Amino acid sequence: MNWPKTQRPILVLVGLVIVGGLIWWLRPTGELQHYGMWSLLPAFATIVICFVSRNVILALMLGIFVGGLIIGRLNIIDAFLIPSLGSAQYAQILLVYLWALGGLLGLWNRNGGARYFADTMARRFVRSRVSAKVFAWVMGILFHQGGTISTVLTGTTVRPVSDKHQVAHEELAYVVDSTASPIATIIPFNVWPLYVAGLITIESLASVIPDETTAVALFLQAIPFNFYAWIAVAMTLLFAWDRLPLLGTPMHGVVQRVLSTGQLDRPGAAPMLSRELTEANVLEGYHPSMWDFLVPIGVLLGFCIVPWLAGGSPLVFEGFGLAVVAALTLSVVKGMPLDQAFDAVVNGVKGVTVGAIILGLAVTLATVSDQLGTSVFVVGATAAWFEQMPYILPALLMLLCMLVAFSIGSSWGTYAVVFPIALPLALALSPDPTFFLLNFGAILGGAVFGDQCSPISDTTILSSLACGSDLMDHVYTQLPLALIAAGLSAVLYVVIGIVIL
Repeated sequence: MNWPKTQRPILVLVGLVIVGGLIWWLRPTGELQHYGMWSLLPAFATIVICFVSRNVILALMLGIFVGGLIIGRLNIIDAFLIPSLGSAQYAQILLVYLWALGGLLGLWNRNGGARYFADTMARRFVRSRVSAKVFAWVMGILFHQGGTISTVLTGTTVRPVSDKHQVAHEELAYVVDSTASPIATIIPFNVWPLYVAGLITIESLASVIPDETTAVALFLQAIPFNFYAWIAVAMTLLFAWDRLPLLGTPMHGVVQRVLSTGQLDRPGAAPMLSRELTEANVLEGYHPSMWDFLVPIGVLLGFCIVPWLAGGSPLVFEGFGLAVVAALTLSVVKGMPLDQAFDAVVNGVKGVTVGAIILGLAVTLATVSDQLGTSVFVVGATAAWFEQMPYILPALLMLLCMLVAFSIGSSWGTYAVVFPIALPLALALSPDPTFFLLNFGAILGGAVFGDQCSPISDTTILSSLACGSDLMDHVYTQLPLALIAAGLSAVLYVVIGIVIL
């Protein structure tokens, strides 16, 4: 039966009320460590609504409300939003990755620094669509500090060049996203080894990991076994070179669109960057130079890399904040009026408002999943399979981490749950050091897949933001290619597991 369009919203609303009532009536009650299959429902509902409606904000809000229904707390503002948006985690995201990022982008838009750098590099190295994509890949390797940092630096640096050479925003977002978290796990000059080391220095692994120094060394030994990261980075390079068979995937349609029409976005797309950050607005009389780009980038990378080389942790937050200060100071010294410089910072912050909303809701959904015990349930429900066929443990651990990270939008959150449970299991099944490292690498890669591909992941969101892409268009076009990399990785894990056991 075809209902009139005016009645469809009413029918959808009635349907949602009925479904909500059923959830409330059937939900488990009492003090529970996890809610069983119910704990998967908020993340599952969010992801399904994302793909069906392409409206990420709506999907996140409904997912959070579903979590409130299951837990029995209808006041989701008090139960989830205020604790999450008032948390140190979201404050860091808001201040560093959004306000500092937006301010830096706004200054570059006003002083022309990033565009000047991009144009200079383009004149020397970029001659075509292919070389523009390869340039993006190389910059992703250079900016290897981690998912969010890499996506921000690479995307904002190369987007003017890629736009000039007709690289679709979905193409650029794929290259940027696939050289973010994956590369951070195989080039270890960042905080990732230290974070994982803290998770696996536990009593149940004391016989093989007595201290954090040994744990960091184990992370380095597992790098060759992180098959997903290696394959994903290699596939991205082939894609940049136009040597990757796209085989009718959504990305093939994107390439055909941009080659035939020159459209960098799908008709009707909603790119995440606003006009404040996409339209050049260099101050009249200001003379851009390489210093406008290199000084703030140098400050940022210096605070990330130098402390690590000195044996400490990267000062990411300090680096982002001081990069904005350096860019503002240099602009004023070169002749930009102080009020114009601060106006540029404010306009830049305005330009990432949508990203701030989406990331805030994503952090809130992660809080919901944590209260529901989603990760604990998934790991506990699958542990019995591993004991039956130990040689498939690496592949199943990878699949498990893919599902958990895709559902909660966080590789680090997945590591925090899976590593302490899975590594003792691997050690109990076989004392073989190679088998242990194989499982270690599978966990690293599986969680990175979920983080890279989930529409509620900060890496995915910031890749779309920095590259000017529609978020769900990025997810649709990237996911099939990432699944191919994951499938190849799983086959390798099974084959090697059979051989060594």
